[in-house]
Amino acid sequence: MPSITTDSSASSSGIRIIPDMPICQQDLPLDWYQDEFKPYAEEYLALPDRLPETVLPWMDGYVRPALDHFGPSLMLLAHYYMGGEIVKLVERYGGRVADSYELALQAVDHPETKVFVESAVHFMAESIAILAADDQQVWITNPKSGCTLEMLAKDWMVEPAFDELRERYGEDLLVLAYMNTSGRVKALAGETGGSVCTSSNAKAIVAWALAQNRKIFFVPDRHLGENVAGWSGIPADSLFHWKGGDEGARLQIADLSPAARSRLDRAPMILWGSFCGVHTVFRPEHVGYWEERGYRVLVHPECPKDVVDAAHGAGSTKYLWNEVMTAESGERLAIGTEGHFVRNAREQAKLGGVEVVNLADVPSAEGSSMGCGCATMSRNDPPHLVAILDMLARGTGPDLNRVLPGDVVNETTGDRHRLAEQERRELVANAKVALTRMIEVTRAS
Repeated sequence: MPSITTDSSASSSGIRIIPDMPICQQDLPLDWYQDEFKPYAEEYLALPDRLPETVLPWMDGYVRPALDHFGPSLMLLAHYYMGGEIVKLVERYGGRVADSYELALQAVDHPETKVFVESAVHFMAESIAILAADDQQVWITNPKSGCTLEMLAKDWMVEPAFDELRERYGEDLLVLAYMNTSGRVKALAGETGGSVCTSSNAKAIVAWALAQNRKIFFVPDRHLGENVAGWSGIPADSLFHWKGGDEGARLQIADLSPAARSRLDRAPMILWGSFCGVHTVFRPEHVGYWEERGYRVLVHPECPKDVVDAAHGAGSTKYLWNEVMTAESGERLAIGTEGHFVRNAREQAKLGGVEVVNLADVPSAEGSSMGCGCATMSRNDPPHLVAILDMLARGTGPDLNRVLPGDVVNETTGDRHRLAEQERRELVANAKVALTRMIEVTRAS
């Protein structure tokens, strides 16, 4: 396995807390919290408002002592898609806000950090844990924070398809696992000598995979797969779409029609059929509406291909955020991605004289809305952050919030399945191969 050498770090996002700006977009019901978290949630819900001058002193009473306790051995992390309160607060307390690629690198880039506390989704925290050293711990503020893409590509869904394809194509099969998958699925990529990819490096990773002259099984998502295939010169009609979710688990090659089996055999890329529930809200007519009004349209490549093709630019959350933060005063941007991201971008862009709108905010158009926020990621909020930091400082961090490679958490019940030690070592060995290859290919490109 190649060694990991990186110099990547998450720079400041530029997000600012300003007076009279609410820092919580919603309050979760008390019964959504783990029992250990409920006392903190009760205090938070009893606060008279959600303005910084009210929330911050309450948080400081818990967070500052925890930061003093851990010192530089602690790092707070959040994803750009988090609700406005978390991305602002994590940076306020010295943490980092980044996309999924940069988050995955933090344990490697910062060996001096021993405790990572992540406010994002479980697969992101697990990727950090896979790359972490033995003396580094990863904790998540809410283990039930998940992702629709990953929920439609669970290991027990993907593995039967993997077995079908591996039996038919043998060593010719190469798995590319999108970052939005569990460590168990990433391990399948490593087992085949494949790689992980993110939206920021998918084009480079697919180019590397095509150079291997092997059949690519891209898991998930179908829209990113279609977009990166198009960017790579692969005709759309040469792709094979494998069903996602439970349907994908049940699909057997023997049940396909002869014509479908022939398409499967000829396909350079097989796309697992899951998708992001957030990004499928966008339509080409949304792009046209804002373009006619002088807006530059930028979208995430998890959007359907016809939306990406119509937009002026497409890229990862880091790309989108950088485009907003470097826009000149007077520019107008329509952004097609997760709703919390767009709200955060709109607030910050306004301070620089830039107008940002949600691409889906189109009157009287099919699929129009203010844009869907990631409902499972927004399960992280100030009480979760306060509670986990205070309990960790006291040495009472709940075991459910500790993230180990191979952990699978039910997003509804919170039930967790944890691998035995030997199984976990085997998973780490394979998943680390795939993550390491992603890093090396990305750095080389």
